Amino acid sequence: MDEPVPTTDSIDPLYPAANLPSQKIRWQNLVKHFEEKYGGKPAFVARSPGRVNLIGEHIDYSLYEVLPMAIAADVLVAVGPSSDDSQKDVDAIIAMLNTNHRKHSPSQCTVPSLGEAHIDATVHEWTNYFKAGFNGAIDLLRKENATFSPCSMDVLVDGDVPAGGGLSSSAAFVCASALAVLRANGRETVKKKELVELAIVSERAVGVNSGGMDQSASVFSVKGDALSVSFSPELHAEAIPFPQTKPPITFMIAQSFVTSDKHVTGPRCYNLRVVECTLAAEMMAKGLGVELKGDSGPLGRSLRGLQHAFFGGGKSNNDPPVSLGDPQTPYKEQLETMLSMVAELLENEGGYTREEIADSLSMTVPALEEKYMTKFPVQAVRFMLGKRARHVFSEALRVIAFEELLQDPSSTTDPDLLPRLGSLMNETQDSCRDIYECSCPEIDQLCSVAREAGAYGSRLTGAGWGGCTVHLVPRHKVDDIRKAWIDKYYLVREPDMSKEKLQEAVVVSEPGQGAVVIRKNSFNRTTQQLAKDYRTFAVLRVTDPSNSARFLRRYYPPQARQTMLGTLHIEVFVVSGAKLL
Repeated sequence: MDEPVPTTDSIDPLYPAANLPSQKIRWQNLVKHFEEKYGGKPAFVARSPGRVNLIGEHIDYSLYEVLPMAIAADVLVAVGPSSDDSQKDVDAIIAMLNTNHRKHSPSQCTVPSLGEAHIDATVHEWTNYFKAGFNGAIDLLRKENATFSPCSMDVLVDGDVPAGGGLSSSAAFVCASALAVLRANGRETVKKKELVELAIVSERAVGVNSGGMDQSASVFSVKGDALSVSFSPELHAEAIPFPQTKPPITFMIAQSFVTSDKHVTGPRCYNLRVVECTLAAEMMAKGLGVELKGDSGPLGRSLRGLQHAFFGGGKSNNDPPVSLGDPQTPYKEQLETMLSMVAELLENEGGYTREEIADSLSMTVPALEEKYMTKFPVQAVRFMLGKRARHVFSEALRVIAFEELLQDPSSTTDPDLLPRLGSLMNETQDSCRDIYECSCPEIDQLCSVAREAGAYGSRLTGAGWGGCTVHLVPRHKVDDIRKAWIDKYYLVREPDMSKEKLQEAVVVSEPGQGAVVIRKNSFNRTTQQLAKDYRTFAVLRVTDPSNSARFLRRYYPPQARQTMLGTLHIEVFVVSGAKLL
């Protein structure tokens, strides 16, 4: 899937039909805000969505396949680049604003003509994500032209992917930012693969050992399909259509409202798991007498690299001969073999200290820390290497089983398909809770309540330790499961939770469209078109009260509402039975 990131004049294909009215108002508000702050319309908007991972949790940075899909929630980066030729070879001025100005303060940075934007990864600052994408894009452009200097840019960011919710808001932000910078600096054609590859590396500058699933889902995804992403021997993505079943395959996403920002908790959570998986690969390689070669894992070694070394004949000259795996062994059997060796090679269930690991790898503790724990510091007394490796290999096997079920020609008529898919998701949750230890009581409760209410399968999605859950459910059980969550989780956790927050807590998810650039001429909506948006919401006042007047107030500033009030007042009043504005 190395085609260019698409460019479009319409946002209609990007969102589910039910979301379009609110999205159109959101986009108009974005453009108006840009005009008010910068004095003109943006030249374009780069858009990149969040994602939900269906199966394959915490194994992308070990270079194993995953199966995510994009969602409708996204990050928008509106850009007005400087086109003044006199600005070449001088410092670039990057002005950065966020539509959520109460939470995210305006910022500006100066980038030397042959330098990059400064990022302080120790400070959790929203602009770091834009700067990360900026630096990745500029690095790519300088590989093509060593003397390239970036243009100045006016930037406005809007996002509705919940931060810390496990839906990859950070990856969506970095992808959209890198795409925006490439486009602003003259790159009319941006290949999806190059965008993903630079975004994977770029996000690590913010302080996270990201694996690549999030960026791949945000860019490669095709509306309506799941996405199979592999990382070895190189990055590859393939759309996998969902079988047309009766009842149809339906996914629900539920927020735990436990925020777990992996950029903040990384040293004891996400980054620690990356280090543990890498050290597990090194320790198992030592025990097997095979030599690990460098690969694209965050720390240059991976469990997938270990599998390749064992079955590819990567014997070390410094160790006694061992019986290596047969290179002709089918891939699934290779994984089963690796899983079976974990207990023998990493037998200490209580974990390993730095001293024990260093001794096994014939190195000093300072050398161990310098190699594996300096770029992304971690906090741990004991490293649970056996547990982490066991999860990775078993989860990789579950991904294979899940994809086989989706691609089985008989799947559309198999009455056991959905329960079997759900069972695999349940196994993932059990492993994330008990073996990888990345769940939390709130996530566990959401999954338990959903299963009791009729879900086929329930599991955390994303980094874990909070965030969101994903559930495969019978279509006719959607309302029952939603009600069970409200009664047994949300209102117990927060008795006075508002209707708006309850509505945002649970969504029925459809596979969304990946990254796209929206051209300027799509922003020139006429008053009549805006009036149509208002009429749509007037009707929603009757048919779906939760999506009515509050959206008008949220997305249109008072002046804009008053401008059109004369045209719309009577119609809105008649349809809704009340004055909305």
